[in-house]
Amino acid sequence: MSDMPSHTPKPWLTIIGIGEDGPEGLGDHAKRLILAAPAVFGGERHHALMGNLIAGERLVWQSPFETSIDAILRRRGTPVVVLASGDPFLFGIGATLSRHVNAEEMRTIPAPSAFSMAASRLGWPLQETACLSLHARSIHLIRPHLHPGRRIIALTSDGEGPGELASLLSNSGFGHSRITVLEALGGARERILSTSAEDFQFRDINPLNVCAVEVKTGKEARVLSFATGLDDELFEHDGQITKREIRALTLSALAPRHGELLWDIGAGSGSIGIEWMLRDPSLKTVAIEQSPERVSRIARNASAFGVPGLAVVEGAAPAALSGLPEPDAIFVGGGGSEPGVMDAAIVSLKSGGRLVANAVTLEMEAVLLAEQARRGGFLTRIEISRAGPIGAMSGWRPAMPVVQWRWIKD
Repeated sequence: MSDMPSHTPKPWLTIIGIGEDGPEGLGDHAKRLILAAPAVFGGERHHALMGNLIAGERLVWQSPFETSIDAILRRRGTPVVVLASGDPFLFGIGATLSRHVNAEEMRTIPAPSAFSMAASRLGWPLQETACLSLHARSIHLIRPHLHPGRRIIALTSDGEGPGELASLLSNSGFGHSRITVLEALGGARERILSTSAEDFQFRDINPLNVCAVEVKTGKEARVLSFATGLDDELFEHDGQITKREIRALTLSALAPRHGELLWDIGAGSGSIGIEWMLRDPSLKTVAIEQSPERVSRIARNASAFGVPGLAVVEGAAPAALSGLPEPDAIFVGGGGSEPGVMDAAIVSLKSGGRLVANAVTLEMEAVLLAEQARRGGFLTRIEISRAGPIGAMSGWRPAMPVVQWRWIKD
């Protein structure tokens, strides 16, 4: 794909948002731009809605989608119109094109988004509603938003999406939640259907739909709190897991910031990387784990926690670290005492990046003591005790102490 030009050219690319009412919902200026365009890109539905208003060449989105982006960029400097659904910069083609075309080269005429129309039909304040796209994305992305009383509006991929969403809600303890399906908003085929997730039986749903969810929780609801250090029982694990209290302190030490990437070396159950990603949708994790069984378990946990984008690399460090994208932060939870692991992690870390390593064995503790003596940073010894039965009475049972090294690279 072409690079953005350094000069400030005259706009040649026009992105026009349209609704289900077609030309009737457009202003005269938008209609003139479409009629005069030598080339009009869009989906088959967009072209059908515009009808005879398109006089130039009709170009339908290709697969892979990048093919059409390249075709648009090859026409740089000549008038091109791109048709989009609703607001092109809200989970739309505008966001994609803006990565390749300067704002000065574009003009945009947005229409109301599906979120705005759904909120207006339901009387929901949009600023108090979680809006997310499940279109061509994992349905599990909704999981972090499932809190009692939460209102969610979600774009779906097709007519099967609402039923799949209802099943997820029912199977996760949210079956009493009300799910409203809003089809073909703004057009002649508009229809609104509503029921509880557990009673969902709608069929023949229009592929163009959004779902609104009013979250209600049952006793077994899997609510993911906003706190760090989530309950260990929420994770599938084989005992190889950073326990919740240690995990909370570790996330605090890692100090995630917007847009950052974490390497979780010796990931075990994936709990650190998962909680890192739960802090903000912009955060990413690469989990490195040599056990094939644990690799599969990490992927299942990631989906169950609503962060299916977590990347898992099967292999042992340091060899498995080769070729991975440069991290902003690294957590070493397992295998850190193996030769070369700490050195490779430190070399790979960005300048200004944070490294946190936990030790429960004497061998790993010796490694951390040596690294602290050599490089500085902070050492912390963490000891946790939990109350438990001692015969007919109760007492404190200490967990294995953890030595944590926290270091920032110059």
